[in-house]
Amino acid sequence: MEQVDNLVGMAIFARVVEAKSFSGAARRLGISKSAVSKHVTRLERELRARLLNRTTRRLSLTDAGATFYPHCARVLQEAEAAEVAVSRLGSAPRGVLKVTAPAAFGYMHIASAMPEFLARYPDLKVEMDLIDRMADLAEEGIDVAIRLFGEPAPNSVARALAPIRWVVCASPGYLQRHGRPASPESLSGHNCLFYAFRSLESDWRFRDRGGDVRGVKVAGNLTATNSLAIREAVLRGLGVAMSPTFVVGDDLRAGTLEPLLPDYEALGNFSSHINAVYLPNRYLSPKVRAFVDFFVERFGPQPYWDRGLGLPGVEAPASRPARAARPGGVAKQAAGPGS
Repeated sequence: MEQVDNLVGMAIFARVVEAKSFSGAARRLGISKSAVSKHVTRLERELRARLLNRTTRRLSLTDAGATFYPHCARVLQEAEAAEVAVSRLGSAPRGVLKVTAPAAFGYMHIASAMPEFLARYPDLKVEMDLIDRMADLAEEGIDVAIRLFGEPAPNSVARALAPIRWVVCASPGYLQRHGRPASPESLSGHNCLFYAFRSLESDWRFRDRGGDVRGVKVAGNLTATNSLAIREAVLRGLGVAMSPTFVVGDDLRAGTLEPLLPDYEALGNFSSHINAVYLPNRYLSPKVRAFVDFFVERFGPQPYWDRGLGLPGVEAPASRPARAARPGGVAKQAAGPGS
């Protein structure tokens, strides 16, 4: 086998390992599954060693494959780094950018920013999938995932876009009929509606001014796997909800919802921050860098949806950003990582 064929086979083998399947590697490489299989088989024949254990359900590395993979990964990373380094010389972000985001947050705060983002980067085309599940970036060929849940995977990079804050709220009409809860424990007498994407646990957690955290059991006649559905029900006076401020911030400012329990910090079931997650690369591609930097500056530590709500550490003005962010930030490696 010629040296160039060896290098191609090594790159394809590395993609198979990262994607955990031939089909995932084929999608990411833009070639057929059979071509991927042939390259790996040819590489094994050349090395006189089996690299992968193949079953109908999954692939796993042999001892030889586990030894060989890090070398292949370095070859691939260096090739990608060289390509990106050259393309960045006078090159604007271009091509197809595949993004996934949780349905509610993506609809309210990512999709609404796309006209401004694409006006700034006219050579980009965005393919956006709004889904409430943890997509596999390598398997599905995704460039950036917006994540609200969990820790980043060990083989990924996460950059914080904004903090996630929560508020317990209800409509004025509901409060007129049922009264205003004075403490977390008094929620037991109210119809509590809650978001239950990950589980059906009915505990709401609070931190008091002394820093103590406590959970209270709540009950109600509606749970939903989409926070916009809970928002709609609360607006119509069905009950009390603990909602992220990125969903109900405008309603609180307008007075169509009222915040409750001001002496307690509501603790939700998401991560502490909204993260942009992507696969590691020594040189971040211009299109991914542009997307991440745009939203880091658009949201930031005091996102527009929190302003005017009287939250600690948040400025009072309640205006959205007037212009898009400028690219230029540097991503950080995370220890590990949607509504």
